[in-house]
Amino acid sequence: MNSTTARRATLSIAVVAALTGVAACGSSDSDKGGDKAAGKTVTHVSPIAALRSAEKSTDKADSAKVRSTTSVGDLMSMTANGALTWGDGLKGNLTITYTGGKMAEAMKKAGSSSMEARYLPDAYYAHMSDAYAQQAGGGTHWIKYDYDDLAKLGGASGSYMKDQLQNSTPNQSVKLLLASGDVKKVGEETVSGEHTTHYSGTVDVADLAEKSSDLTAEQMSALKKQLTQAGVTTETVDVWINDQDLLVKKTEKADTANGPMTNTTHYSDYGVKVTAEAPPASDTKDFGDLMKSGGTGITS
Repeated sequence: MNSTTARRATLSIAVVAALTGVAACGSSDSDKGGDKAAGKTVTHVSPIAALRSAEKSTDKADSAKVRSTTSVGDLMSMTANGALTWGDGLKGNLTITYTGGKMAEAMKKAGSSSMEARYLPDAYYAHMSDAYAQQAGGGTHWIKYDYDDLAKLGGASGSYMKDQLQNSTPNQSVKLLLASGDVKKVGEETVSGEHTTHYSGTVDVADLAEKSSDLTAEQMSALKKQLTQAGVTTETVDVWINDQDLLVKKTEKADTANGPMTNTTHYSDYGVKVTAEAPPASDTKDFGDLMKSGGTGITS
């Protein structure tokens, strides 16, 4: 693999990894209204009431440790581990490791099977391998991806992904299930040593995007077309809520043009201290500048 090809592959993978990694921690926002009833109840009268209580409690928790596994057909399998805080915009750090699939092979050829993704409210940063630093020139290890730039490059899907990145928090996963319209209680189970209640539902992805985003009619039409091309129509969402009304596990499953997509995410240590700052400017390259100099592009 020559340096230009390696750089293109690495940049593309960095985008996909960071987007997938943080999206695994919480899905795009839904109804921003909801039940305003205060306080928790000992016995929930319905799945909807239980999930609304869990959504509020999880949102107020402010931060958590996260660990997830994601796979998409033979395209990729990956893990993400770290911590996020969402009290004042999404911030945090995840270590993302490709464990299989075509992207894992491309990542290895580019120098490493794992990367650090650092999230800030207006951008995320990907720390790449020494091999990448040499290929990119200048020896810089961090790539800065401004959310506004990604939105422009990705068109309608980019605008929607920007919203996902800036609002991907555990409580949004609960909102996603509330938006399904057919949420049901599955039963009570033990998860990571905790007593939990399991809820499940199916979401129409395009319908949810239309309800929850600020896309124009033209952008929404383009997004629906992109979703159709990607083979994504519905998504099954399951959540497990503990006795403190906090989300401790979430799974999402969908069919895509690249094969079945599955994600499982665990949350723990709510309230953990999380710090994240922009890397040193001397060790950082802007994604837009690399696009201009290397002719790279985003693929997924």
